[in-house]
Amino acid sequence: FRSPSDQPPEDGSHRSNPVSVSRVISAMVNSNDGDNGLLQGNWSGVYSGGTHPGSWNGSVAILQQWGKGNYKPVKYAQCWVYAGVTCTVLRCLGIPARVITNFNSAHDTDGNLSVDVYYDESGKALDESSDSIWNFHVWNEVYFVRKDLGAAYDGWQALDATPQEKSAGMFRCGPASVKAIKEGEVKLKFDGPFVFAEMNADTISWIQHSNGETEVMRCEFGTVGKFMSTKALGSNAREDVTAKYKYEDGSRERKVFAKAYKSLFGKACPLPELDDHEVSGVFKDIEDVLYGEDISLILILKNPSTDEAKNITVNLCATSTLYTRRVMHEILKGTFSVTLD
Repeated sequence: FRSPSDQPPEDGSHRSNPVSVSRVISAMVNSNDGDNGLLQGNWSGVYSGGTHPGSWNGSVAILQQWGKGNYKPVKYAQCWVYAGVTCTVLRCLGIPARVITNFNSAHDTDGNLSVDVYYDESGKALDESSDSIWNFHVWNEVYFVRKDLGAAYDGWQALDATPQEKSAGMFRCGPASVKAIKEGEVKLKFDGPFVFAEMNADTISWIQHSNGETEVMRCEFGTVGKFMSTKALGSNAREDVTAKYKYEDGSRERKVFAKAYKSLFGKACPLPELDDHEVSGVFKDIEDVLYGEDISLILILKNPSTDEAKNITVNLCATSTLYTRRVMHEILKGTFSVTLD
């Protein structure tokens, strides 16, 4: 593995520093910097010329293929493959490591600690923002002391080899102290704002009107960073590590978010101005949702006014998405009118 851009290649003095070594591994497991990295990512759904990311069942075959193939990137990977290989490499180097899965994982591309999603007046998702919420995302934790930060930040550190955003000019992420992330101390090395947003970002839904103007439709807190999991020590049971990264929603969670926001932007986090909704609606399952089967839903609409009936138009739009929430196909679109007493 070569050294990252912020460490001269001829300088070997940091090879005993787990912070520097793990940061190099984070960059080298992916190949997005044209550096003969281990793995080439592919989220297209077309995997000709390589192996489907879901078909790998271990790191050995990947590492052997990389070595025998003159260190050309192995095709193909998605987040769980990057994390699995990273865990193997780190452990081979004597650095304690484990794999972490975060459900409803935010990908905040512009660093504003929110995921902004846009819809047109018919309810169709628009490609106005590169922010997204992945159904799940997988990264690593590494365990070591942080002499660069102080003893308070020793222990587990978040590290991510999946190429999402650049850090100091290269596709890598971390190590970020898990203790620092939980307390909203996002300005410590490395990549605190991005890691913090993955499990704390607000979700803001916008509607873009036909005249081009945008309006906040909904703002949700506490929707990302759920059921954060790793393999339990000594068994195949799931260990929940959510409390290691964040406080329970509704407790200190909002105070920590406000602290992180102010440290980054020097001001209090502004709350979006929301119009009072004249009606409310929620979908409810009619029966259990089974993989591969049709979904039956009912839409329950409520009129909060007790003295005024309302005539409304409902626009419905449903699409299929990948686990990264990238829209693939429109599967339902319709409009109907109803009177709510």
